[in-house]
Parts: sequence; structure tokens; C-alpha cells
Amino acid sequence: MGVYRLIYEQLPATYNIMIAIVCHDAGGAEILSSWVLQSQSAHCFVLAGPAVKIFERKVGKCELTGLDEAIRLSDWVLCGTSWQSTLEKQAIVQGKATGKKVIAFLDHWVNYPMRFQLEGVTVLPDEIWVGDTDAGKIAQKIFPKIKVVLTPNPYFEDLQIELQVIQESSNHSRQGSVLYVCEPTREHALLAYGDERYWGYTEEDALQYFLKNIEALGSVVREIKIRPHPSERKNKYDWARRLSSLVIETASNKLLAEQIVEADVVVGCGSMAMVVALLAKKRVISSIPPGGKACALPQVEIEHLQVLVTKYRESLYG
Repeated sequence: MGVYRLIYEQLPATYNIMIAIVCHDAGGAEILSSWVLQSQSAHCFVLAGPAVKIFERKVGKCELTGLDEAIRLSDWVLCGTSWQSTLEKQAIVQGKATGKKVIAFLDHWVNYPMRFQLEGVTVLPDEIWVGDTDAGKIAQKIFPKIKVVLTPNPYFEDLQIELQVIQESSNHSRQGSVLYVCEPTREHALLAYGDERYWGYTEEDALQYFLKNIEALGSVVREIKIRPHPSERKNKYDWARRLSSLVIETASNKLLAEQIVEADVVVGCGSMAMVVALLAKKRVISSIPPGGKACALPQVEIEHLQVLVTKYRESLYG
């Protein structure tokens, strides 16, 4: 459970209301599990996919409940959002049908409309929570009729503490170490649009582009560690070892925060892990290749490999 339980176990509980927590994807699970730890209410849990292990790690063993039962027991519903599961969308539909207030906490800055698409129908909660002003502006523009509430991101609050604890107890970053964080871009595009290359590239394209242009970073790279997304199989990127001898790891059981603290540079396409790396004051680079849709993350500190490659080539050839 890391530092989380230690931080919050002393909080007094007030069990005057019951909240149904519904979650599948990793991003939403990180936020909602941190929110639960800060909450002083009772909860019933409807968890599936990557969310199960994340809640177990942070909150402890959760007794899982079926969606129908959780909605019946609850006073209101708090759910994450997902592109690969219908669980949260079904919770929105069933919760509202029974007169329960339903709130969805957005965990990212992209693909908001499809997070609320169920079999071609838009299903919206009563309220949307966001953890930063950038997400708030995007959500208000896309969902003008839904109340959008800006609230401190509990996951980021916990991360700041976790990162500090790890930094104080570790040897800090390894000079020349790169952490490459992956996401299933191809699978997402195929599921949402029926086209693996809807965004102009796949996760394999982006990783190959990075491995072929490492010198553009402008600093010595001594090792590369690849971290698959929680929804990906651990051996998905083993092929990268054949492209570069610098790749020393293609999967790890370490926490994301631990790997970020150990790294000198963090590279990815548009992963939430890149924003976490910014919180850790790391150099962050988007590896989206030429022809790909631009990185949708709004954080201006993120560098772009295409720009670095152009500058590097200009420095060589003038």
C-alpha cells in the first residue's frame, strides 16, 4: 500500500452516506483510490481490469460488489472514465435511472467525448470533476450543459508525497537513464474508430522513431527502460531489444513513481505518466513521429522529439 495508507489511516470516518466507486482503467483508478483514502464516507466498490490491483495496492483488499447492488446501496455514484470498458458508462446509465446522482472524475486531457459513448449513444453524468484548469476548460467547451467542478487532484497530491519519500530514500536519478512509458495507441484507435492508424501512428512507430533518433536528445543516453501500459502484456515490447542495445528492460514490477525517480529523462506519446514525470521535475519528451497527430497534453514543459530531431539535423548540416 506504499505511503498512502500511512498518510490517511488516522482520518476519522463518518459513515452517514454510502458512495459507489466504479472504475476500470488505470488512470481513473489512481485518482479514485486516492480520493477514497481522503474521503470520510463509506464506500462500496465496483472494480474491474487494472483498477483492481491499483486499489489493492493503495487502499487495501476491497470487497467487490456487483454494479446493480452497489447502486442500490449507495447514496450517489463516483466513477472514472474509460475507453476500453463500458463499466463506468453503464454505471452512469443505471445510476441516473434510479435517481442517484452520478459524478465522473476525468483523469486525462484527451478523448473526452468517447469516454461517454455507449453503443453509439452519449451518456453523461450529472456532474464532471476535473483536477486542473486545463482539463476544466476542455470539459466545459465539450460539455457546456454539464456542471464541471474543479477540485484538487487527489492522485497528484499523493504523488507529490510519494515522490518525495522515494527521492529521500533512493539514490535519485541515474544519469543517462531514460524511461519510456507506453500506451496502447493502436488498440485505442481500432476500438474507437476502426482504424489502427487513425492518429497517424502506432505505439510501435513512436518507439521505433525514438530509438532511431536518440542522439537528438542532446545528452548521453546510457540505458533505456520501457514500461508497458497497465493494460498491455508485459512482453509486448521485447522486440525493442533487437533495435537498440541500450534497451535493458522492457517490463518492471516497480511502481511508476519509483521508475520515474530513477530516470533522468521520461519519454512517451501522450501518457499520464509523462505528467507525473513533470511533477518529479524530470525532462519529458513526446516521441510522436512525423505524420502523427500532435501530442494533446497541454503542459508546455513537454518537449517534442520531432523538434529536437530537426534542430539536431540542422546542427549537423547547417
